Amino acid sequence: HKISRIFYHPSPPLKGGHLLGTNTQGADILAYLYGGLQVNMKAALFYLPIVYFIGITFGMMMGYFGGMFDLGMQRLIEIFSQVPFLFIIMIISDMFGWMSMTYQLRTSTMKEKARDYVAAARVLGASTSRILFVHILPNLVAILVTLVPFSVSALILALASLDYLGFGLPDTYASWGRLLNDGLADLSASWVVTSAFSALVITLLLVTFIGEAVREAFDPKKFTTYK
Repeated sequence: HKISRIFYHPSPPLKGGHLLGTNTQGADILAYLYGGLQVNMKAALFYLPIVYFIGITFGMMMGYFGGMFDLGMQRLIEIFSQVPFLFIIMIISDMFGWMSMTYQLRTSTMKEKARDYVAAARVLGASTSRILFVHILPNLVAILVTLVPFSVSALILALASLDYLGFGLPDTYASWGRLLNDGLADLSASWVVTSAFSALVITLLLVTFIGEAVREAFDPKKFTTYK
C-alpha cells in the first residue's frame, strides 16, 4: 500500500465518498488505516518469530546449563540493556527485544530441568537438544502464549512511535504513527488524529483480549484437579 507524498487539505468524513475523510496526502483515511494495519501485522509475522527463536533458545540454554554460560549471558544482556534510550538508538536497540523473554525462559527452564521427566529423559539417553526442545519447551507453551500479545502490542507501539518521530518507515508507506503526527500538526482536521488514535486503541485492546483468551485455553491449572 504505497502512497504519493503530495499534500492536500484534509476533507471531512462522509465527503466525496470517504467514510472517515482524507489526510494531508489526499489518501482515504479508512484505506490508510487498513494499510497501516497490514504493515503492523507483516512486521509482527516476520519480526516476532526471529525474536522468540533467539529468546527461547538462549533462555532455555541459560536455565539448563547454568554455570559460566549462564553468568556470561547475563552480563552480556545487562550490557545491552544499559544502551541509552535515544531516538537514534531506538532503532538499534529494537534488535534486542529478545532479552526480557530470555530471563523468563531461563527461570522456567531452571524449574523444569529439576523435574522427574527430565531426569528420565537423560537416563534414556536423550540428547540435550531433544530434552530442551521436545520435553521442556512444550511445558513452557503457557508462558510463551502469555508473552505473545504483549510482544505484538509493544511492536505496534514501537512502529507507531518511530514513525511519529520520523525514524520509521519511508513516507511512501501507510503508517499510523505518521497519520497521528499529521493529525496533531493540524488539529482543525480532528478526524485525522481521532482515526489514528482510535485504530491504535482498538487494535491494542483486541490483541490483549485475544491473547488473554488464548492464555486461558493453554493454562494448565484450568485442567488440573487436586485431591
